[in-house]
Parts: sequence; C-alpha cells; structure tokens
Amino acid sequence: MPKKALFGLAALSTLAIVACRPVTNDAPADEALGLSADVYTAAERIEPDVLRETIARLSSDEFEGRGPASPADTLTQSYLSSLLSDLGYSPGAPDGSWLQPFDIVSITSTAPGTWTFSSSESTVDLTYWDEFIAASGVQEESASIDDAQVVFVGYGIRAPEFDWDDYKSLDVSGKVLLVLNNDPDWDAELFAGERRLYYGRWDYKYAIAAEFGAVGVIIIHTTPSAGYPYQVVQTSWTGAQFELPAAGEPRAQIEAWVTEEAAAKLVAAGGHELEALVAAARSRDFEPVELGLSTSLHLANELSTVQTANVVGLLEGSDPKLDDEVVIYTAHHDHLGIGEPDAGGDTIYNGALDNASGVAQVTAIAAAIKALPEAPRRSTLILFVAAEEQGLLGSAYYARHPTFHPGAIAANINLDGGNIWGRTSDLTYIGYGKSSLDRIVDAAARRQDRIVRPDQFPDRGYFYRSDQFSFAQIGVPAIFLDSGTSFIGRPEGWGHEQIEAFEAERYHQPSDELDESWNFDGMVDDARLAFYCGMSIAQADEMPTWNEGDEFEAARLEALADRP
Repeated sequence: MPKKALFGLAALSTLAIVACRPVTNDAPADEALGLSADVYTAAERIEPDVLRETIARLSSDEFEGRGPASPADTLTQSYLSSLLSDLGYSPGAPDGSWLQPFDIVSITSTAPGTWTFSSSESTVDLTYWDEFIAASGVQEESASIDDAQVVFVGYGIRAPEFDWDDYKSLDVSGKVLLVLNNDPDWDAELFAGERRLYYGRWDYKYAIAAEFGAVGVIIIHTTPSAGYPYQVVQTSWTGAQFELPAAGEPRAQIEAWVTEEAAAKLVAAGGHELEALVAAARSRDFEPVELGLSTSLHLANELSTVQTANVVGLLEGSDPKLDDEVVIYTAHHDHLGIGEPDAGGDTIYNGALDNASGVAQVTAIAAAIKALPEAPRRSTLILFVAAEEQGLLGSAYYARHPTFHPGAIAANINLDGGNIWGRTSDLTYIGYGKSSLDRIVDAAARRQDRIVRPDQFPDRGYFYRSDQFSFAQIGVPAIFLDSGTSFIGRPEGWGHEQIEAFEAERYHQPSDELDESWNFDGMVDDARLAFYCGMSIAQADEMPTWNEGDEFEAARLEALADRP
C-alpha cells in the first residue's frame, strides 16, 4: 500500500456517494458465476505451499526489500518474468517483452533540524522527525518557502456537490496551508460519513492546494485520521521518494506533515487554540483563518531519473469474438527497499505481506488459469506493477499507456496484501456498492459459505490507496479484495485486533517478514475466490458496469464510446 501519490483532480468532478448495501442474488452460487467444473478443479491448485514458496523467495533478504530502481528491483522483474514464462504465458508488453519500463524521478531531500514559525510576539521551533516531516513537492534541486504566511484551511476541501468550500474566496497564492486530515465524517448525509472519500486523502489536499497556488502544505497527523501511526509517515516520507516525471501540473514547493501536538504548539504561537480551530472547521460556514504566523523552509534535493518496470504476461482468450477484451489481475511487486534501521538494527523492509503475498496469490491464480483445458473466453493479463508504494506509479503509468484500450478492459482484480491469520466466515470487498461486480463477488463468497462485507475500515480510504484506483480513473470496474475479520474459531473482535496490531507494529517496517506464525488457509480461500471472480468475468457475455451515478461511471462511458 502506497506512501505517496500525485493524481489529477478530474476524477472528482463527478464524485458521488453510493451507499454500501446488500446484494440481492438468489441464484445458486455456481449458476450465478456461470463456471464449469474444470474451474473448481483448477482452483485446488492454489495451495498453502504454492503461496509460501513465492512469498519466501520475494521477501527474502536476497531481494533487499524490492526498492524501486535498485538492483533488487531488476532481480524482482527477472524472477517474475521467469515465473510467467514457466507457466506458459506470453510476454505482454507493447514491444513483445515481459517488461513495460518507465522513468521515475528520485528525490532525496535534506531538511533542517528545526522548522521555525514566527508571530509578532513569539516563535516556535518544530523538531525534524519527532514533530515534522517535510518532502519536496517539486522536481528541482531545491524546494523553498520564503517568509510565507500560514493559513488554517480546515479540511482543505472544495466540493461543490456537497456545498462545501474550505477556501471560500481567500487567495492562498504563496501561502503555507495548515490542513486537517480526512474529510467530514460525522454525518452519513454529508460526504459519506465515516467512509473516507478521495477528498479525505492527503494526495487530494496537496494537489488542490497546489492548484490554488499554495507554496506549502502541512497536514496534521493523527492516527485516527490517517489510519496509521506517525511512524509510518516517518519511515515512508523520508529517504528517496519517487514520482513519475512532472508534466506541467501545479505543485507546491513543500509537502509536510506535523504531529497533532506540534500543530497545537504552532497555532498557539499565533494566539489560537487547535481545538477551537478544529471545531470551527466542522461547518460549511467555516472561513479560513490566517494564523498570524510566517515561516521559511529550505530543502536541498538530490535528483536523478531512474527506471523501473511493470511485468506483463498475457494469455490470449479462446473466443474470437471476445479475445480482444481482457481481465487484468494486478499485484504490486515493489516495497520500500533498504531504509532506516529498526530497534534491532534491521534495515531491509522485506514486504512479505505487503506485497509479496499479493504477488504470490496472483501467480497462483495465473497457474490455475493455465491448468484449465481451454483458456477463458476473454484474454487474461497478469500485471505485476512497480512503485506502488511511491504513489501507485506503475499502475498509473499503465493506465496512461495501456496495452488494451480502456473500453476493452472488462475489469481489474487487485490483490494487495493477504490474510495471514486463518480462515474467515466473511470477506472484505473494498468498492462494494459501486458496480455490477458486487453480484459476482457475492456469488463467489456464497460458494465458500462466506458473507461479503464492505470496507471494514471505511475511514482509511483504501479504495484510493491501491492500484485498482488507477484503473477506476480510466473507467475500468475494479475489485479490491481484502481479508475478512470474522475468524473461524476466534472470539469477536480478534480479527480487528490482529490487523490493527500489524499496522501498528509491522506495516512498512523491517518486521514485515514471513514467519512460522503465518496461517495460509484464509489466503488460499481469498485467492481461489479472486480466481472464481476473474473467470466469471472472462466467461460472461457482457462486461461489468459501474452503478449509475458512481464517480467513475462517466469515465467508463467515455472509454466505451471511444473504443475502436
């Protein structure tokens, strides 16, 4: 799951809420899926040992955390290409190779030890690492804020469809904006209640502020509003940061985070109370607050243009009328590489769960597809994308340079992370309620005697945090499956505890390693379910659709109309 992202705002123009709801589908599961017995036989090939072998290899120290554009990245690409070749897939990149290479810009910023904010009466110094993290928003040798005024802009959202505008008429050009994380979450009728929309994502806040001319943006971190502790900001936003080459889009000079305690100190220097500012921001009538503070900050940047690559394998469909359409399975192959040591001195961020487990599931699915007596009617693309942790860069690049026309991509099925705690009676489907894919996922789950739940951590905005988002932006209906939380034989709440403990202690840490505690039974169930869903889509007469009024429906209709 990614640490940084830079996206345009076009997808927000038709943003709408689609409430999660039960799927009505009374047909027997096998009838609803429309699959032959051969599919269920092939699914039995997805076994714990198959998954374990791939995860153990990819997350070993030999692969050095699979950092983008590193020697380990090249090793990863070679390993995955060989896997697909051994399975009998064909190279799927445009030039007939296994790799879709693309340039990324590496930016390593050096920040000062303190960041000073001054008012007419006092100053406050924030300490780097413990109180603030600052990254460059520009692909230049330096990024600077020079004596800029600081403005609190609440949630930093302009959403006309919700009659919400935190900017009002204030000109924020050349100013530094202090922003709350998340979006308004206290009213189900306002935005989407506790379900985070793209408006609540930090990448939206940086992008919209840059569009309005801000020179810097500071987001106030809290664990509830971010969905992860501050240490994730510390480890994820330091060291080399990677982006696609700039294409002329507006950019703020500095993109920063501060702790809640640091933000309270900062606004107090200007004579304000953070609690009162937050309370004021919880209203449509909120007006931006000029804090009476000025600040300067200079980052020295080391820049280089390097290259990474998506790994692409193709299995052509068996139906001459449908083989020009495709189902795309994705999993990101990168992680954070070598970074800051943990308490034990380990510097390799192995990324076993995130996302060697997703790669292993997609590889096992690819093998099950090849085990069928006949290829599915539609083509299948196995796409291991690069640099997801840097902001979905590999999938964003593929979406801009797809090997199939977007109107011919039937669906994307994305696997990012795996269930390492055992079998569940439920399944989390992130994106539930958005498309006709609901019925397929529901039927596949019923075949396993499981129930489908919507995002069980809706406040974390997971739909916008993994690679299916890149496909949705070009109109492709997408399935993002995640672990259930009702673990068979475990007390209520145990699953939530395990997932939250992982995020607190191992997410984006060197400790994300394969160990003997892993239980693969649930991961097998989830991979088989994803296999059933993909085969159902590949065999159906019609392609899936977004639900009417969904935020991505317009992009799909445009793609279908533009299809050759």
